[in-house]
Amino acid sequence: MDPKQLAPVLSNVTASADKLAACPTVKEALAAILRDEKITLADQIAITEVEAPPFHEDERAKDLMRRFQALGLTDVTIDQEGNVIARRPGTGNGPTLVLGAHLDTVFPAGTDVRVREENGIYHAPGISDDARGLAVILQVLRTMQEKNIQTVGDICFVCTVGEEGNGDLRGSKHLFLKSGMKIDGFISVDGVDVGRLLCAATGSKRYRVHFDGPGGHSWKNYGYPSAIHAMGRAIAKIADVHPCEEPRTTFTCGTIGGGTTVNSIAAHCEMELDMRSAGGKELEEIEAQILPLIQAACDEENARWGAEGDLAVKLTLEPIGHRPGGQQSDESSVLQAARAAMNELGIELKKYDAASTDHNIAIHCGIPATTLGGGGAEGFNHNVKEWYDPKDGYLGAQLAFLTSLLLVGMQGVADPLLPKRD
Repeated sequence: MDPKQLAPVLSNVTASADKLAACPTVKEALAAILRDEKITLADQIAITEVEAPPFHEDERAKDLMRRFQALGLTDVTIDQEGNVIARRPGTGNGPTLVLGAHLDTVFPAGTDVRVREENGIYHAPGISDDARGLAVILQVLRTMQEKNIQTVGDICFVCTVGEEGNGDLRGSKHLFLKSGMKIDGFISVDGVDVGRLLCAATGSKRYRVHFDGPGGHSWKNYGYPSAIHAMGRAIAKIADVHPCEEPRTTFTCGTIGGGTTVNSIAAHCEMELDMRSAGGKELEEIEAQILPLIQAACDEENARWGAEGDLAVKLTLEPIGHRPGGQQSDESSVLQAARAAMNELGIELKKYDAASTDHNIAIHCGIPATTLGGGGAEGFNHNVKEWYDPKDGYLGAQLAFLTSLLLVGMQGVADPLLPKRD
């Protein structure tokens, strides 16, 4: 959606933001975030250099746990799924906000994650995604502790596992669906663009598609169906699908693998299929369109060679991910608070968008949620060439700080904007 088409921020939200912005303590806190730019960056670098490969985030989790404790929090735990949860209590009877970032990276164990600096740009796998987010939430806590800011509601600083790839949002799913925590609102810090506000959740479904056949020698057993040929037929059919454009719907065959040697008829191969949509119904429709094409491709390969029974290629669909999507009102308290904070900080809202990240589960559960940028600039994410530019990075921490404060309220200054859920 074009941000220029949005209605103005609600008057009561603007009034709360004005009160906070005029408060001397809040002014000092915003100045402290700017002052601490180098500390935030140092945290970011140190976090980057603690490996957090998929499904093995425990060392980084322990590191973040120690950091929260060093900043004075005593209620710090690692839950059954591996999420770090650090609670900063409010004055009582207020809402509970989760301010989070994800622990995991896309890089396998053994990846060189040492950070190197060149001309003010920092290079390392994961330096931005999401070491920046983790450093930002630490800075928000550091500032609140230093300035002794008394919030009305609780803020839970949460570092989630499994946000990337086949992690399938397992940390966020546990937090909202299994943990029993009472959560009234959710903010994730992921990516760096402070001018982007995520208002909706892009849903996705993922499959690992297995093709299994008899295999054989390419000369002696010529005439047997090939698992790879069946997969090739399937990919060609999928590539010709035309998904709807509004709401945006996409697909890709993201990985392929299989076969034994150049002179073998493949007995096994597999591919991973990703389907996404900003609409729930449209996601179901693209799945219903694509999956039968895969079976048809398998049937065609068998028909080509007249293969039946044990000599036929067989198809197995293995679900490996489902990220539910969802929408929320533009008057959602979290969206309104973020927009008001942007206005106070002079940040132009340039993108009002949907994406697939930790906030998906909150929005799916009807909990006001968004994802904010951590500040600075980035490039080559999910690549070993990933880089981060800290110029104006402090804006990310200021935005997360002020948005959070608007939602949970500040004792004697502003009431919470975040409603308590029943």
